[in-house]
Amino acid sequence: MTRVLIVEARFYPHISDALLEGAARALDVAGVESDRINVTGALEIPGAIRLAAEHYDGFIALGCVIRGETYHFELVANESGAGVTRVSLDHQVPIANAILTVENEAQALARVEDKARDAARVAVEMANLMDDLL
Repeated sequence: MTRVLIVEARFYPHISDALLEGAARALDVAGVESDRINVTGALEIPGAIRLAAEHYDGFIALGCVIRGETYHFELVANESGAGVTRVSLDHQVPIANAILTVENEAQALARVEDKARDAARVAVEMANLMDDLL
């Protein structure tokens, strides 16, 4: 049975909780076992997944980065995405990246439902594919 870990960055809890609810619901409908952990922000997601890489068939990275007035947005958005990709490739684990990178809260809320559902689907499909290939 496929087992997925959802890693939720809690910097914007109302957004990440909505992502979590949608992803968990989609995994439940698919009959996939899942666990959940929280980290502070998007930059902490890759490290948490790396530590759990051997224990799960797939991962879902949930969080939100909203553009502010400084360059910090680009750093967090780029480095969290690059970190997720690096962990996935280095440890050969599928990670569905559902870390929203948006201009404002309204954009994030408009994307929550679709992104969460899609992330759950991707995590399961890629875990199954990797199981078939490895």
